[in-house]
Amino acid sequence: MSKKLTGKVAVVTGASKGIGAAIALQLAAEGAAVVVNYASSKEGAERVVAEIAGKGGKAVAVQANVAKKADIQRLFIETKKAFGRLDVLVNNAGVYEFAPLAEVTPEHFHKLFDLNVLGLILTTQEAAKHFGPDGGSVVNISSVVSTSAFPNFSVYSATKAAVDAVTRSLAKELGPRKIRVNSINPGMVETEGSHAAGFIGSDFEKGAVAQTPLGRIGQGDDIASVATFLASNDAKWITGELVRVGGGLR
Repeated sequence: MSKKLTGKVAVVTGASKGIGAAIALQLAAEGAAVVVNYASSKEGAERVVAEIAGKGGKAVAVQANVAKKADIQRLFIETKKAFGRLDVLVNNAGVYEFAPLAEVTPEHFHKLFDLNVLGLILTTQEAAKHFGPDGGSVVNISSVVSTSAFPNFSVYSATKAAVDAVTRSLAKELGPRKIRVNSINPGMVETEGSHAAGFIGSDFEKGAVAQTPLGRIGQGDDIASVATFLASNDAKWITGELVRVGGGLR
């Protein structure tokens, strides 16, 4: 059976762990050569690369903080150096921190917006220079909280609402170049990050599961399979869409 992404090159930001790692692994399993981007977790990124290589795939790890323009430029220079082209960008890198209104600071606001929104825009801006005449696919990782917000999520939810708006706008702007732009809006997903934030095993998790018709929280693979679909030719007539992947959580 032919693979969906044979001959394609994909960059996945924030791919050393969690959803990003799951996406990198699945894109590679479908034949893509994958650039596993990381900001600080070199060990995690190298583990993902080793797992891809162990299954006969192609991958390299590239450090870049995608909140910094110079790092973003280097990320795509290294991608071209390693694989010679670019077909898919998955904007997964992000930070989530939560604060009640009384504790929101300019620092908290700028930390989240600089990475989750500005970083995503600047990464897409740079990628757009490297997509070939056949276009490409940009997959943004947003969140169900862009529309179904929780208390203490005001800034984080605002960044994801911004990502949704950016997705719709860029789909129209880049469409004439055959570059498709879509968002995945995951529900609660079990990752290193959600464990570290104390969500897993908490009342918050129980509440999320209770509101999820399919009765569980998500796993990385649940998101990765949809990202792979959107990256592939199977989704060639889909752009500007926000795809909720949350087991029916509303």
